[in-house]
Amino acid sequence: MELGIDVSKTDSHAVVDVKGEIDVYTAPKLREKLIELVSEGSYDVVVNLEGVDFLDSTGLGVLVGALKRVKAHDGSLSLVCTQDKILKIFKITGLTKVFPIHASVAEATGASSE
Repeated sequence: MELGIDVSKTDSHAVVDVKGEIDVYTAPKLREKLIELVSEGSYDVVVNLEGVDFLDSTGLGVLVGALKRVKAHDGSLSLVCTQDKILKIFKITGLTKVFPIHASVAEATGASSE
């Protein structure tokens, strides 16, 4: 399965729309895009997981790594996810305490500028 990644800018946030499956084969593509954004100066990032069908531990690792990168620049990384099967992964791993998870991109970009 191919991973689709689209990046758009809204105000001070970079919004990364991800579609497909994030697994051991596709996660490096997402990692490269997130590293590229941070190196270009985007420190407030929203990752929209609404189009993601599958997420494994490799994908979680990429998101945690990206969070560490933006935090090093006093930035933020928020997630947009309403799918129960994906949310369950964050709940089981305890990552709901690490990532702000929102119901929409609008909510994430408004709420993460605290």
